[in-house]
Amino acid sequence: MRASKTCVWLLSAFGAVATSSTSSTAGVESLVKRRLPSHANAFQFALEPSSHGSALTNDSYTVSSTRDGKIRIEGTTTSALLSGLHKYLSSEANVDIWWYIGSQLDQAPRNLPKLKSPLIGTSVVPYRYHWNTVTTSYTSAFWSWEDWETQLDWMALRGVNLALAWIGVEKIFIDVFTDIGLNDEEISSFISGPAFLAWNHFGNIQGSWNGNMPDNWVDDQFALQLQILDRMKELGITPILPAFPGFVPRNISRVFPGISLSTSPLWENFAEDLSADTYVNPFDPHFTQLQKLFIGKQQELYGNVTKFWTLDQFNENQPLSSDLGYLRNVSQNTWTALKSASPDAIWVMQAWLFSADSSFWTNDAIEAFLGGITEDSDMLLLDLFAESAPQWLRTNSFYGKPWIWCELHDYGGNMGLYGQIENVTINAMQAVRNSSSLVGFGLTMEGQEGNEIMYDLLLDQAWSPKPIDTETYFHDWVSARYGTENVKSLYTGWELLRPTVFNNTNLTVNAVPKSILELIPNINGLLGRVGRHGTTVTYDPAVMVEAWTELFKAGLEDVKLFGNPAYQYDLVDWTRQVLVNEFDGLYKDLVTAYNSSANAAEIRSRGSKLTALLKTLDAVLATNENFQLATWIDAARASNPSNTSFLEYNARNQVTLWGPTGQIEDYASKQWAGLVGDYYLGRWEQFIDYLATTKHSSYNQTAFYHKLQAWEIQWGNQISGKTSKATSTGAKEIQAVLQTTIKTWGSLFKL
Repeated sequence: MRASKTCVWLLSAFGAVATSSTSSTAGVESLVKRRLPSHANAFQFALEPSSHGSALTNDSYTVSSTRDGKIRIEGTTTSALLSGLHKYLSSEANVDIWWYIGSQLDQAPRNLPKLKSPLIGTSVVPYRYHWNTVTTSYTSAFWSWEDWETQLDWMALRGVNLALAWIGVEKIFIDVFTDIGLNDEEISSFISGPAFLAWNHFGNIQGSWNGNMPDNWVDDQFALQLQILDRMKELGITPILPAFPGFVPRNISRVFPGISLSTSPLWENFAEDLSADTYVNPFDPHFTQLQKLFIGKQQELYGNVTKFWTLDQFNENQPLSSDLGYLRNVSQNTWTALKSASPDAIWVMQAWLFSADSSFWTNDAIEAFLGGITEDSDMLLLDLFAESAPQWLRTNSFYGKPWIWCELHDYGGNMGLYGQIENVTINAMQAVRNSSSLVGFGLTMEGQEGNEIMYDLLLDQAWSPKPIDTETYFHDWVSARYGTENVKSLYTGWELLRPTVFNNTNLTVNAVPKSILELIPNINGLLGRVGRHGTTVTYDPAVMVEAWTELFKAGLEDVKLFGNPAYQYDLVDWTRQVLVNEFDGLYKDLVTAYNSSANAAEIRSRGSKLTALLKTLDAVLATNENFQLATWIDAARASNPSNTSFLEYNARNQVTLWGPTGQIEDYASKQWAGLVGDYYLGRWEQFIDYLATTKHSSYNQTAFYHKLQAWEIQWGNQISGKTSKATSTGAKEIQAVLQTTIKTWGSLFKL
């Protein structure tokens, strides 16, 4: 049981919003009709609110079989009912809903399994949170309603009851700025392109490059937001809406003469015209005026749907001064303005800044800034990277402010099998025991990617009073993943990865690693990187090969698996990882030869092995649309058919140069067919040619990159006539590609 002050916070924060979202079982019943239409009458749902009322800290559910053969689910909230439903479907019926695979819930047995004894669950934290602000750019920038519908059902079934709702906020910015008298050109110079909006919201960048935001794209996103908020309400998910952070178009003083403004620092090598954002100082009355307009506009359009407002002023932007009094006054004035706009508002803030710039954000600075909010219950902090760089420990639980333990896990949507199962289970539960102001667990990945089991693990830990036994958990997860319990090799393969690939305890590499094949070729500095984008493999690559062998054997034992979307996805993903790991050795051979002054023929011979692997990898990835550049580009173009070229440019630029001239190049790199076989292959071919024609004593990385970047920019300006439409191949085609891969790289796969 949480300490009493947490209960008080929940009483004020959760009460009215929670009550409005849990007054009916209609949303749960709609989900069943949507995802399990043939079982629509097989379930009974009953809300049984806790006797503690709005001060309830933990949800609970009970799932049982009735005498007439139905499955009855009782729960204290809508989220509890959905969590109970998910528990039953995944553990008893072996079906689930997945990020890339989609819903397999309709494959539940015609006669649902009867329970010998009830399934009972109680959450250990009141909130299960989802989304990082940047996920809206790295993952969902070009999502359709169909994508969002799957995502929201996935979230709800896994117990998420608090989530960011950023989509369509550009309309709010534009409407407010228009209302105060700014013109279209002034506003357009402020709003960034669709793939970069998250950093516009943070005040890191302003404006766009190679074009401007299409007006009708803004309108379409706003319409999408209305659907998202309606569905969130149905599913018992409280939205966190964006408050006004203070960032404004530079010409704001034209309409507000004398307004007090400051300028953010330049961000990540961007030029001043695209960075150094202008912001209104919270001490100025216009800050409160704009906050009221910003929040009032949303309440007018959405209704009174939340008390939670996200506001990040200094995300990778240092304040003007480190003076403790200044920091305290900034936060106090920001908080006062927020409360003036919405008296019951709770300020939600990502605590990323404290980790990302720890030299500025000393404990004294953090305490001063948080101390400006004198009512602890008016703030909610997200310890964004708690599994690797927990800030709650060094700040005495954020000096009493309510906070959520979050798993970041992934930067930029990078792709690589990776996990920290001990930190996500053991450390998270240590926080529950030791922090009286902890109120939730949350997922804050920068991009949703393929390590889905790691995210499921934390959300399920939210319902377990002890650290989850991961061996049992992986076994049960595999059963639901593939809908079968009869293929031993599936379990063997995953069990090989559980204590190795998914149990990194060497936090010099603290997130999903990046392969060197995605980086600008160089004879130095690629291997052995550590930190957020480490290139060091933290396990024995032979384990990955052994696990892949078991996974592939499973398909040979039960050929129906080759037609199973989950198996298809994982087989491609694991094959990708085996090949990617092999790339390092081929690169070492190439560089060793060059450093030994090998002749051009030897350089090209060794280089040909490297490029051959990239071609093989591209062919494997091309068998599944979830591993294709075309899927990303198709979605971008489809999101606004009237301006496809600009949207495609945004999509291409984000995953490559990330800026007009490579400001944070390769940050959001992906191992996708089309990137691997075109963009990365092209870069490595040019590198190999450079090595073959350049003496070691004349090697010049700057000269090489100068030429390469011109090619990269040209590649990013292509249109989709050079990219085939995304599609997945059939089971036989997948087997054929894999058989060719095994034949070509037989010594690697060892079958």
